[in-house]
This record gives sequence, structure tokens and C-alpha cells, in this order.
Amino acid sequence: MKRIAIQGYKGCFHEQAARAFYADEVPDIVECNTFEDLYRALEAGVADAAVMAIENTLSGGLLHNFELLRRYDRKVKGEVYLRIRQNLMALPGQSLRDIHEVRTHYMAINQTRAFFERECPWIHLVESEDTAKSAADVAEKKLKGVGAVASELAAELFGLEILRSGIETYKQNYTRFLVFDDEMEVPEDEIDKASICFTLQHKPGSLAHILTILSFYDMNLTRIQSLPIPGREWQYFFYADIKFGNYERYQQALTAIRPLIEDLDILGEFKAAL
Repeated sequence: MKRIAIQGYKGCFHEQAARAFYADEVPDIVECNTFEDLYRALEAGVADAAVMAIENTLSGGLLHNFELLRRYDRKVKGEVYLRIRQNLMALPGQSLRDIHEVRTHYMAINQTRAFFERECPWIHLVESEDTAKSAADVAEKKLKGVGAVASELAAELFGLEILRSGIETYKQNYTRFLVFDDEMEVPEDEIDKASICFTLQHKPGSLAHILTILSFYDMNLTRIQSLPIPGREWQYFFYADIKFGNYERYQQALTAIRPLIEDLDILGEFKAAL
């Protein structure tokens, strides 16, 4: 059974993403408090692989996690896009009117606030550290009158009843997760996406020049993110995701831009999920 490190508790959306990627097996989940702990679990050998959120369609990129991609020498081997479906759950046998308090992560509160204001304004929303942990607490402490907002997986694992499903305001809410698995080999003929990090000389037009070259080689830039370089004023690391239809053309594109960039780091080459 593959041991997979996630940030959060069993039943959270990170576990859902792990199960989606490793669909042929039920993974053994290694819970980590922080994203740094996720990498430490890999380095310590207590996890064989890891799944880490990197961006969301509503809140954008997780900037600190981009920095971790560069800091730790772990190559991206895959990705997962997960629809974030929030559900109101409680101990079995209760109705919505029985619930006076709901606990969940602050992001889940933001994503579902409209539902509570519209459908059940009497419910007091309480911020917690994790969606799945909130569900676990309700179940383990047998808290009647208290609900949680979490994933369907959390309800299944902790024996809770879903009172209302899909209560998130925006239905097109997806999170993209990256997969790190040193044991996984991606065949070259399946690779159609890469994540890279690079720096540029601080002069006009340098980024535009790079983008023009990538376009010439038919590289589809699906994301670009800049982060400041500590100690170097107004200079940045650029993180880019590139999708392509021909691996050889991708290699040619890298060869063409190498003389124009500094500190190129290939963070991963893998098969795109979309």
C-alpha cells in the first residue's frame, strides 16, 4: 500500500485528490500539519509519495507552495484537478433545524456563506483548522446540534449524514494538485506538460522575448507566476507551466531560451490531467 503524504487530515480534499490519482489502490494517508511537513515526510522515508495543492480557480495560486517547489528537490510526476464540493453534515438522525453551530475551515466558510445566510441564518459559523478535522470532531465527540462542512469522503469515513450537498456558492470551483512520486516513471511519449522555474536579466523586454520564443515552438503557456528573489531588488523567479504536443519541440524550445535565462530549474515533466 502506497503511503501518501497530504497536508491536512484524513477525509480532506487532499485525500480525495490522492485517491483520484491513485485510482487503482486505496492509499495509506500520512497526515501532515504543514506543506513543509509534507516534504519532510518524503525526506524521512515515512511517505512514498505526496499530493500538494498548487492553485484554485477562485483564490488563485498558493504562492508559498510555488516557493517550496523550488526549494525542495522533488520532481512533479503528475497532477489532479478536483471539483471542490462542500457539504453540510452532522450526526445521523438530525434535521437542518436541529443544527445551531457549524465548524469548518475559513476558506469553506467563504465558499458557503451565501447558503447559510439564505437557507439557515440561525446557524453560527465557527472557523476551524481543517474541514475534515471538523467532521472528525463532530463524530468522535458525538456533538449533537453541531455540524461540519467538508467533503463527501469525510462524511463517509466518519459516519456522518449529509444534510445538504453542494452548498458552495460557485460551482466551478476546482483545485489543482501536484503529485510527487519518485517511484513513478512517466514514459517520454506520454509527457505533454512541464513545470519550470527561471530568472531573467533585469532589462526591458526580457520576458516578452522568452514568451515569443515559446510561442514559436508551439508551447502553450498555461500558467506563469512571479515571486520576488530575496535580496535582489525588483528581480523575480518565474514559474511557468507549459503544455505541448511534441516532446522534441519542447526540448528544442528549452534549448532556444537557455542562453536568455538564468537558473533554469525543471520542476517536473508529466502527463497533463486536462
